[in-house]
Amino acid sequence: MPEPAAWRYQKILLPMFDLPVRARLFVNARVLTCIGDQVIENGFVSLENGKIAAVGAMSDLGDLGGSSAEVINCAGMTVMPGMINSHAHLAWDGIHDLARQSMDDPVEISAYKSASNMLKNLRAGVTLVRDLGMNKTNFFAKQAIEQGIFPGPRLLICGEAIIQTGGHTYWCCREASGADEMRRAVREQVRGGADLIKIMACHDTLEFTDAELEAVIDETHRNGLPITAHATYNDCIKRVAQFGVDCVEHGGSMDDETIQLLLDRKIPIVTTFAPLVMQANETVARRFNIPEWKIEERKKAVANPARYSGLVKASAAGVSIAFGTDAGSPAVGHEVVAPELKFMVQIGVCRDNYAALRSATAVAAQINGMAAKLGTLEAGKEADVIVVDGNPLEDLDTLSRVQATYVGGRQMVSVGA
Repeated sequence: MPEPAAWRYQKILLPMFDLPVRARLFVNARVLTCIGDQVIENGFVSLENGKIAAVGAMSDLGDLGGSSAEVINCAGMTVMPGMINSHAHLAWDGIHDLARQSMDDPVEISAYKSASNMLKNLRAGVTLVRDLGMNKTNFFAKQAIEQGIFPGPRLLICGEAIIQTGGHTYWCCREASGADEMRRAVREQVRGGADLIKIMACHDTLEFTDAELEAVIDETHRNGLPITAHATYNDCIKRVAQFGVDCVEHGGSMDDETIQLLLDRKIPIVTTFAPLVMQANETVARRFNIPEWKIEERKKAVANPARYSGLVKASAAGVSIAFGTDAGSPAVGHEVVAPELKFMVQIGVCRDNYAALRSATAVAAQINGMAAKLGTLEAGKEADVIVVDGNPLEDLDTLSRVQATYVGGRQMVSVGA
């Protein structure tokens, strides 16, 4: 494993922000374990020492007389795993122009935006964010959370996304040219504490020479990290899969050969429909000053099933599809959850609401290498749990009514907080 980031050597006397880990018992709840289609209609979930201690039916709970846990009545509510947003950008606010934010925001403002968005994620029931870059800000967001400087969800970070010089979104990424410089760029992110590496492999055209692509992937794997690629159409998806990336961001058109390649190499896709969906909504888009021509373009895109046929075929074939919103993009705040999930069901990437919820829990934990700790409600796993008013299996919009969010057994959010 690579050397830890420098800040991990700092001695912390006391965290600035700390919350107690208490024993809690949720009772009379609809429990979605996210293990397959399992639903416990009248169930309980027990949390102890930051872990899930037990999950089951109320009929199996027995006498509460000897329990010292805080008992929380969840009648009419759903208890489920905390959600994982596998594609987000904490330092983008969803309001201002992306390029100008990236070039103009002082680091202090980026820090405030990240802090605000960490709170938004918690209030939306998101307990883990995979931040895929905006300059170097996610390094400091992760440090702030892990050193108890500020409350937030768990973070997996890439540091700066890596691009060819002048490549797609060069204004917020680490530019590099040539194989040696690609390796140097990877090592810089590793030194800063990256959990994964992200590359921007295309926009209108393919990016990186073969030598550059081979080097950036090899150097990532040499350092024991996974690498994910922004890849939005067939030729790019096929190319990065052939060269050995571990995940595809966004996805897009795909032929049968590319889909089979993803299956053979067990490469998942993180879809990000929220920018299209939100910007196609006239009421929402106009509030964010989205130009009329862009709204019309987005409306046509959302209404065109052929645009998503490759992703639908890939999902049907067994390619893992995980939830991501591209949070921070115009009109896509970090609280936007349900619109993405609903669209995944609408177009057939997910067969039903429960499959969509698993894309943000069990599936997301699996593709991020955290299935042993997160993603399902099972005894022994980390107590990342949310309580939702209503039944998201019937209506995903109930996810806008998160009543409480727990990360590692710590109550990060409750209604009114």
